[in-house]
Amino acid sequence: MDYFNYQNKLQPAKGRLLASEPYLPDPNFERTLILLTEHNEEGSVGFILNKPSESQIGDVMPDITNLRSPVCIGGPVQQDTLHYIHRVSGVTDSIEVVEGIYWGGNFEQIMLLIETGQIEEWHIKFFLGYSGWSPGQLAEELKVNSWIVSNRLSEELIFETLPEVMWKKSLQNLGGRFSIYSNYPVDPSMN
Repeated sequence: MDYFNYQNKLQPAKGRLLASEPYLPDPNFERTLILLTEHNEEGSVGFILNKPSESQIGDVMPDITNLRSPVCIGGPVQQDTLHYIHRVSGVTDSIEVVEGIYWGGNFEQIMLLIETGQIEEWHIKFFLGYSGWSPGQLAEELKVNSWIVSNRLSEELIFETLPEVMWKKSLQNLGGRFSIYSNYPVDPSMN
């Protein structure tokens, strides 16, 4: 068995996760877990789930005073834009990524739900920027083992798991050799 071949048989798709291989050299994606919210012939869009910034949503949106949600770095693209995924059905213009998990939607409606306490911290995740791939780019990155594709998506993993254990937990959820990868040291020379 080739323990350094991170490929699996799953193909990327909307609602799937991308876990970076343990030694991906790009600091933007080191040990990250990305939720793909769009994947088609025009490219792919996703958000890094486990890369919190130093800011909370109130720092970015001062009108939000009753929610202390951290804001994650969604990726290196357009980091001056705010995005969100949530588990609140019925938000106008939101896109269902998988059952019970939605991307975006009417921001005024989201704000009203926050103000009235109908959205709690564990119902929504905010991001500055996003991760994006042009047509064919993600396929090329998969060929060189940059990503492990997973369909082991759960609301608990996205909204309730601590960022510092999310990458590891997602690989352990895949089992087998992927569980072994989750225990690779960050710096093998320190092992």
